[in-house]
Amino acid sequence: MIRHRDHFHGSDLEKIEEIYHIKKEEIISFSANVNPLGISPVLREELSKHIDCIASYPDREYTSLKKSIAAYVGCDPEHILVGNGTTELISLFIENIAPKRALILGPTYSEYERSIALVGGKCSYYPLKETDGFAMQVDDFISRLSDTIDLIVLCNPNNPTSSIIDTASMRRILDACKEHNIYVLVDETYIEFAPDVDAASAIRLSKDYNNIIILRGTSKFFAAPGLRLGYAVIGNTDIYRSIEKHKNPWMISSLAQTAGEIMFSDGDYIKKTRTLISSERTRLYQFFAKSGRYTPYEPHANFMLLKINDPSLNSGILFDRAIREKMMIRDCSTFPFLSDRYIRFCFMKKEDNERLAECLMG
Repeated sequence: MIRHRDHFHGSDLEKIEEIYHIKKEEIISFSANVNPLGISPVLREELSKHIDCIASYPDREYTSLKKSIAAYVGCDPEHILVGNGTTELISLFIENIAPKRALILGPTYSEYERSIALVGGKCSYYPLKETDGFAMQVDDFISRLSDTIDLIVLCNPNNPTSSIIDTASMRRILDACKEHNIYVLVDETYIEFAPDVDAASAIRLSKDYNNIIILRGTSKFFAAPGLRLGYAVIGNTDIYRSIEKHKNPWMISSLAQTAGEIMFSDGDYIKKTRTLISSERTRLYQFFAKSGRYTPYEPHANFMLLKINDPSLNSGILFDRAIREKMMIRDCSTFPFLSDRYIRFCFMKKEDNERLAECLMG
């Protein structure tokens, strides 16, 4: 098992406050990868009108919520499973199939490996290469598959590299995995920020493949990490029924259920978010590409990975410099296969992005 070093997570503002003596309310977190627009104004207004919903248990089947999600992502409501954030759904799926050996795309989120280890499974990594711009080489990846692997885990777009696997490539991977009886877990936490969601999302593939489960949540795109609302799209009826049988009867609260029904239909907020992220993603990628001091890797999510070219700098120095100006970035030295030559930051509002860019350029 790869040892994941301790680090400041995007939610660790209390630790920052204690160490740097900066009020957490004053810190702009470029580390949490959360939508800079904040909570949808429609959600903020409408949810307050439904506060009485907490006086009742939610519908055990979450029928109305599943219909809202299905309309949003374009799938059958009967293929949707809701949960207390994607982290819980990762655990439920892995507990259900209990893989003995898994292959994980890396560097990536550490929770996958932890959940697999908890059921006694062993993990190996397929490392994305800097020489390829951290983009997956599909032919090479497929060549690493074998009958000894039970599960592969793909974060798409991947965190922290912001690289993406398009639907055509995903279909090739799924075909290869079918030959070896391998399940595929695809975490689409950041897919809604992608330049072309339809060209990258695997959700429509769930109709054709019974070896895939797709996870999404509301923490990042809808700026609601405290809501703890996640969902999975599962085409395999047997797995779906098994998870439904073993999960807790009420996975999410009445308030989260109501919030989901509101947010997924807020088309104006969704459009504004994608417009902002698209504009800032292009602008900042071009800026750092011309800087000479950094090498940016083409981003497809709402964050970007930078390599530090200046030998006088490292990720720790830049983290410290930014936080003293009340901006928190991600020191990527803690990710497997990366080092203190890499940092990651998410795209915020234009004026905040400009202040961070100025800080990083020194």
